[in-house]
Amino acid sequence: MGQPPRLIATDLDGTLLRPDKSVSARTAAALERVSAQGVRVVLVTGRPVRWLDLVYQQLHAPVPAVCANGAVVYDPVTDEVLRADPLAPDLMAEVVRRLRAEVPGVVFAVEVQDGRLMRHGEDWPTHWNSDHPTARLVATPEELLSAPAVKLLARSTQDPEVFVKTVAGAIAGLAEATHSSYSGLVEISAAGVTKAAGLAWLCSRFGLTAADVIAFGDMPNDVPMLTWAGRAVAVANAHPTVREIADAVTASNSEDGVAAYLEELFALGSPDRT
Repeated sequence: MGQPPRLIATDLDGTLLRPDKSVSARTAAALERVSAQGVRVVLVTGRPVRWLDLVYQQLHAPVPAVCANGAVVYDPVTDEVLRADPLAPDLMAEVVRRLRAEVPGVVFAVEVQDGRLMRHGEDWPTHWNSDHPTARLVATPEELLSAPAVKLLARSTQDPEVFVKTVAGAIAGLAEATHSSYSGLVEISAAGVTKAAGLAWLCSRFGLTAADVIAFGDMPNDVPMLTWAGRAVAVANAHPTVREIADAVTASNSEDGVAAYLEELFALGSPDRT
């Protein structure tokens, strides 16, 4: 990347956010100061739209987001979904059929209404998300798959790395499979839907190309975006597959690695580190 980047694309969990899911004052300040120089900032995350409010509350200004691993492009200023690329119900039914044949005990949930609502069955593991107001229990598998979904979630007790390879093999050519955690959770999107595809679409609206973009990430679902961007930066805590393809490695998310890299790149100095 010979010229300074014109757009910063950053993953959230494990990358921009600290382990407690907070945005540090240092990170918020770095993004604000870069934006003041005319550089665009875009959040590129596996999170659905419904999980973004807590992040925006910690930033100085709302910025666009590519959500659900590229399936949704969101404008927080207008609360508008600019683009959505969901899985069709019949396609999801085929994905579920194949995975049930390959992985005994696999369970499913879906992100519907452009990621503003999650649906899950009684067999979905109970945790905070299942009790959230934007999560809804459904009575039957047919109801679960009755509407287009921007993400199909599959969970298993298998080894996470084995599980994601099994899923990817079973649905090859039908849909995209990736993961963004070290638990047995695989995130499934429509064919061709990746963080790179969603970000490329948004950059095109801005009149920008991959060469204008610097991207930060930590997990396998970030790899398409990182390989597409003009410069790819992994945080020190990144998955090995991310570190292998990155152009540079910055400090970990617990050490505000994104902010540290931006401070040096844009000669911002180091403000309050709290």
